[in-house]
Amino acid sequence: MSKNAHRVVFDLDRRGDECWILLRSDAHHDSPCFEACGNALEKKHLDEAKSAGACVIDNGDAMDLMGGKWDKRSSKAELRPHLAMADNYLDAVVNDYADFLEPYAQNIAVWSQGNHESSILRHHETDVTTRLCEQLRYRTGAKMYEGGYTGWVFFTLRRRVKSKSKKYRVRNTQTIKMYRTHGYGGAAPVTKGVLNSGRRAAILPDARIICSGHIHQEWQFPIQRLRITSAGRAFQDEQLHLALPSYKDSIKDGWSKKNWSIERGFPPSPVGAVWLRLKLTTDEQIDIHVERAK
Repeated sequence: MSKNAHRVVFDLDRRGDECWILLRSDAHHDSPCFEACGNALEKKHLDEAKSAGACVIDNGDAMDLMGGKWDKRSSKAELRPHLAMADNYLDAVVNDYADFLEPYAQNIAVWSQGNHESSILRHHETDVTTRLCEQLRYRTGAKMYEGGYTGWVFFTLRRRVKSKSKKYRVRNTQTIKMYRTHGYGGAAPVTKGVLNSGRRAAILPDARIICSGHIHQEWQFPIQRLRITSAGRAFQDEQLHLALPSYKDSIKDGWSKKNWSIERGFPPSPVGAVWLRLKLTTDEQIDIHVERAK
């Protein structure tokens, strides 16, 4: 597969078995807005993923990275003490996050870049996403993929049966394709970014699922499609568009002194992630179920 496409394979022993995937975006783990509630919620979801044997796909902006001395938005007084005092601020953020993620590294399938990470690469010539993935691979031997700002994830479900010789063979294999983009644009206070679904559908006809983050919203929007096979059989299918929420609560109780989000009139946004559950049906198709991870 190309460097921008990754395959995640689930082996199932029977019809009806479910595959769990934690889709998450915009964790902003080291943000001053994060520690009070976001740490606990992020850990809760990762613990649930580990317990369920789920795979984790991160869609970028996992690190906030706005506390460096070069950043006009930086306030050392708001940073966690060990980050505020570090001479190697970027290294300290990566090391701190690697400590947090190490128990969950074996569950991470794809770890991607967002605009916060790409900004550091553009201005400071270091790729913190690569540094984080290298740390976790070195510490744990995890075989996670490193994703770019956009990319494809192929979810392949294989149903296995045991032969008389007690060896497994694959009875049925089904794959669905998900396109992920970290996202773009503003907060879209009225439309919540839903209008981008039609634009993406027009240029991504091969995707069964399209997910995005960046705007810190949460919704699912299906687009029904009329299609036809090469043999001339017409049929309908559904392309599912997902917006992934953030772990960052910038508004809190609405009180502000130099709070960027409040001063610009941004409303509170949903906090959490999304569970994607895939199941092989009795007719050997893939059933998709989406629910909010709170």
